[in-house]
Amino acid sequence: MTVFTTVTTKNAVVPAAVARAAAPAGQRLTPGAAARELELRRGEFELAVQLGHIRTVPDPGGGQRRVTAREVARLRAAADFPECLRERVRTVGTGEGADLLGIAPGRFTKLARTGRLTPVRCYLNRYRAVVWLYLADELVELALREPESLSGRHPAPDDGQDWRARNWRGRRIAMLARQTDDQWEQAAAVASALDSAHLAEIVRDPYERACLRRLQPETFRIHPESAIAQAIVDRVLLADEPDEIEWYRLRLVEALADARDQCPAPRPIGDPAGERGVPAGVGPTAKRSAVVGAEPPAPRPLGRTGPRTAAPAARPAGPERIRRKPTPQEGGAPVERSLLRRLRRGK
Repeated sequence: MTVFTTVTTKNAVVPAAVARAAAPAGQRLTPGAAARELELRRGEFELAVQLGHIRTVPDPGGGQRRVTAREVARLRAAADFPECLRERVRTVGTGEGADLLGIAPGRFTKLARTGRLTPVRCYLNRYRAVVWLYLADELVELALREPESLSGRHPAPDDGQDWRARNWRGRRIAMLARQTDDQWEQAAAVASALDSAHLAEIVRDPYERACLRRLQPETFRIHPESAIAQAIVDRVLLADEPDEIEWYRLRLVEALADARDQCPAPRPIGDPAGERGVPAGVGPTAKRSAVVGAEPPAPRPLGRTGPRTAAPAARPAGPERIRRKPTPQEGGAPVERSLLRRLRRGK
């Protein structure tokens, strides 16, 4: 890995010339190495890439996208590096954002609920509440663009509708689509906003649905995982309004057309339906057994003693299941144990 040497003076850092000389233009760094060279945390680096502040290139081996050494040198050549890059990806919550704008947290929340502020990230706290994060730069832009919204009467609510999740979904999918040139990955980003019912209705081919599920982008993780927390995450991830659902359905149809033109979805070898598609109503299991030629499993061979006998009847529940020690009159006492007892007495 190329090591960038920085020359530090009293109040300035001069890394550009050394970086260009130390790193070949065609070298590509992994995300972790590029984040270290740019003096960014991993989350800050990922957000900078999603926002387009750091340009990436595809990996020839098909792995994660990489950053060229020339791009790293360009960013390090800024006069106020790395503070300028960190400030671009600085995120704040409701409390810190309200302090930044000089308003009460209640007014800040209403500005976000009415759609004047668009979250850039979110996560679940330990109380299973959704915490929204905003770009500090966008808050400053709002204060300069709409100073009247920071004072006077509170913004009127839009029939009680909360636009934070909807605006975040649109922004997230746009950022994901900007990171890749693969049409199937872009279609998977759009499909992540629709539930399984809408997805199955639009994508009839089970192999295409499997491809979209495999390429589905990772969301924020849940710690610890639970059904209640997953339900909260689904309400944030999935479109819920009819007009929003219809918009994503149309987007998915267009994205699928572009993906199919680029290349077909992966299929099992010898699948004749790769060209004509899968007829409606045929599920993945039936398709796999009918097309791929899977035969039902052969019956188990019989044992050497002949056919297997019927399984014994289940034991009845209740007191009848308690075993009673047999008496000698019933022939239940073992002969060996009685003989041993007599020999011990005689001895």
